[in-house]
Amino acid sequence: MFEARSIKFCKACGGEAPYSIPADDNRERAICKVCGTIHYENPLNVVGTVPAWNDKVLLCKRNIEPRYGFWTLPAGFMELGETTAEGALRETVEEAGARIELLGLYTVLNVVRVGQVHLFYRANLRDTDFAPGPETIETRLFREEEIPWDELAFRTVRETLLRYFADFRRGRFDVHCADIN
Repeated sequence: MFEARSIKFCKACGGEAPYSIPADDNRERAICKVCGTIHYENPLNVVGTVPAWNDKVLLCKRNIEPRYGFWTLPAGFMELGETTAEGALRETVEEAGARIELLGLYTVLNVVRVGQVHLFYRANLRDTDFAPGPETIETRLFREEEIPWDELAFRTVRETLLRYFADFRRGRFDVHCADIN
């Protein structure tokens, strides 16, 4: 089970915030000794897209760690003040410079060991005029048989692509949920 325990001081007053179980709770939380504020640590959302052009998908070669030089779908951490769809669209523009038509939610992948939930949307590329952003070395369209499977950055990307091409072959796309251990 993921255990962050990253809070040392209260975000409200700066007081020491050791971990203990609040009276009306069932798990440890950082609780301020000075003002009593209870701090909750929740999973981070990673949002992205599977941008498609006919029988190809757009991948980005990472220009940042972790997994520098490996291929990924355009995705990143959701920001406050945006929906998951808005975040997925923003990440696609930032990382791939791609103009897309956002379709439905496609995969929801729980990555419990790192405290993340990855959400990918299907998307249609409006054109093939795209270019790498600052976090990307290269952007490129791949058919299924061209995917550099051994050079994918993250298991969530692999799982999403496997499901995408299986659904593409059968001509119907479902929403997929899975746990990544």
